[in-house]
Amino acid sequence: MADTATTGPETGGDALEAVFFDMDGLLVDTERVWFEVETQVMARLGGEWSLEHQEKLVGGSMDRSVAYMLQVSGADVAPETVAAWMDEGMTARLRVGGAAVMPGAPELLVALRAAGVPVGLVTSSLGSIADAVLRSVGRHHFDTIVTADDVTLTKPDPEPYLLAAKRLGVDPARCVVLEDSPNGVAAATAAGCLVVAVPSLLPIDPAPGRLVVSSLTEVTVDRLRALAASRPAA
Repeated sequence: MADTATTGPETGGDALEAVFFDMDGLLVDTERVWFEVETQVMARLGGEWSLEHQEKLVGGSMDRSVAYMLQVSGADVAPETVAAWMDEGMTARLRVGGAAVMPGAPELLVALRAAGVPVGLVTSSLGSIADAVLRSVGRHHFDTIVTADDVTLTKPDPEPYLLAAKRLGVDPARCVVLEDSPNGVAAATAAGCLVVAVPSLLPIDPAPGRLVVSSLTEVTVDRLRALAASRPAA
């Protein structure tokens, strides 16, 4: 895939103050699990689910997903009830089967810790789902964790990434975000962060200040530092 940022020499470590990971589809391969749960919940609502439906929700919040499912099904069920079904289905599956970590993610997390770069997890999922995922990934890799429970507005609003940067005491403009969805990329960009996009279900267009790669195996600490150093001084 295209690499559109000017990386230059792999220097400028001081320009990188933190790295933020998205969770679903980027850090862990949970989109399949989400599809199973959404299909089951939609059946309870009397409707049918498809990959085309799922694509409309990638990188979105639980509230948005529930509203969409109720609209499509036409069911007269309280949104809180549907959200509870989704939460229970996801956490139950993740606790039994775990979360499959994406190729390259474990190595990158270890390398960032060794390099002394602060790391955050920023997800639109509920805290209960993030907790279930972190049983597989390891909470110790992250200096801060922001979930849907922590913010008023979720992605594509910049609030989640701005909160993560505030918690770590870093400048968003000197942070790199790893994302797989257009919603997540929009949130990171609006927060002023640089972005490494690893598209999953939906394509992501190249843009200045954004690397587009096919896998986290292509991402190194030096490459993240080079991306951060490529941003012109304000």
